[in-house]
Order: sequence, then structure tokens, then C-alpha cells
Amino acid sequence: MTMKVYGLPMSTNVARVLVCLEEAGAKYEVVPIDFSTAEHKSLEHTSRNVRYNPFGQVPALQDGDMILFEVESHQFNIPMAVIIYQCLILPVYFGGETDVKVVEENLEKLNKTFEVYEERLSKFKYLAGDFLSLADQSHFPSAYYLLATPHATILDEFPLVKAWVTDMLARPAVKKVR
Repeated sequence: MTMKVYGLPMSTNVARVLVCLEEAGAKYEVVPIDFSTAEHKSLEHTSRNVRYNPFGQVPALQDGDMILFEVESHQFNIPMAVIIYQCLILPVYFGGETDVKVVEENLEKLNKTFEVYEERLSKFKYLAGDFLSLADQSHFPSAYYLLATPHATILDEFPLVKAWVTDMLARPAVKKVR
């Protein structure tokens, strides 16, 4: 079976994937994405290819039914870090005041990420599929601290994400580390 790589070979991120496939001797096909029209960012593209990369980024790799795509940590980690800093660290450790505008901006970003996660979790038990992976495990520290902020209720809007967070926090390994 021939794998499909979505993107352009001139993209450094796509080129990394292609070099790995070449080194492995894998059969693949490049499916071009029109960057000049920002096709990868358009609603039409992300709707049509939501299963390839719901964040509208390239590359994405399809191998039969399995889809792999890069999920840069800034989609989740940066907004979470800002919210945690503004709501917990700044006021508790430095006596500072929370910048409500900054928190709201980052809650919007987090909301968009959780929309993607909710869709993903409607199909799979975990983010990468029906198996626990580093993609899931890397979320627990920030999710744990989010629950200590006044904004934990954001999870109420995303029942599958909330159940996933609850499941992650209930895992024996997480309990031991917390």
C-alpha cells in the first residue's frame, strides 16, 4: 500500500517526513497542498481533511486507515501555561494581579484546541487512537493545574475532553507522580 504525504516537498517539515520514508524504503505519494491560497488553513480544506490534520497544518501522513500529523505543543501548552501562570503562579507566588484580557485570549485558543480534541475523542479513546500514548500523557500536568484555576469549567463545554482528562488523572502512574 502506498502512503500519502500531504504537503509540499519544499516545506522543511514535509521534507523531514519524506527523508524518513526514503530511508525506510517506503512507497509514498505526495499530495500537494496549495500554500499560495492558504488551502491548508481554509475551512474547506480542514473540513474536507479534518481527519488528516484538524489544526490545518502540514505534513500529514496517511497509511491506510492510520493518520499521523504533527501536533505542535503550542496548540495546547502555550495557552495552558499562560492561564496557569496568570491564575496561579502570578497571584500566589508573586502577589501579582491576573490579567483578565490575557487569560480570555488564551481561553479562546484553548477552546479551539479542545474543539479539535472533542472531535478526535468522539472517534477514539485517546488522542492518537485507541491506545494510550505520549500525546495523552504529556497533557496531564497542565490539565491538573487547569483544574485548580477558576477556568476549569471550560471542560464542561467538552464532555469527551473532560472524561479524557478525568481518565488521565485517575491513572495509577499519574496519581503516583501528582
